[in-house]
Amino acid sequence: MSLQLSEAVRNARLDAIETAIGATAVLKIRTGTVPANVAAADAGTVLATLTLPSDWMAGAASGAKAKAGTWQDAGADATGTAAHFRLYASDGTTAHVQGTVTATGGGGDLTLDSVSITAAQVVTITGFTLTDGNA
Repeated sequence: MSLQLSEAVRNARLDAIETAIGATAVLKIRTGTVPANVAAADAGTVLATLTLPSDWMAGAASGAKAKAGTWQDAGADATGTAAHFRLYASDGTTAHVQGTVTATGGGGDLTLDSVSITAAQVVTITGFTLTDGNA
């Protein structure tokens, strides 16, 4: 039998992620392939850099935790096609979470209004949810 956790434990694990990363998390949208793991060096060109709201995730419920507030960059850093993201502590260099990026409805770990980004345009994150397994 595989390990199973209560909803309360799964929610606590998810809430601990936000606590560990901190209240002023930095999200960077990048071109190229997702690095092999979060400890690997950054890859691709940074297209957009967002300082997330101080309470950037809603409280976990039913084993999931979704973005809270507006996640938006008023002016993209560069032009390119968004392919992956990294979520950093407030220092912008300590990576904690990474994943794929697609346009809304595309099934990526994080979704944008458009993956085609032009320097200085507004970039809006439309969806991001962490889901804990072991139900």
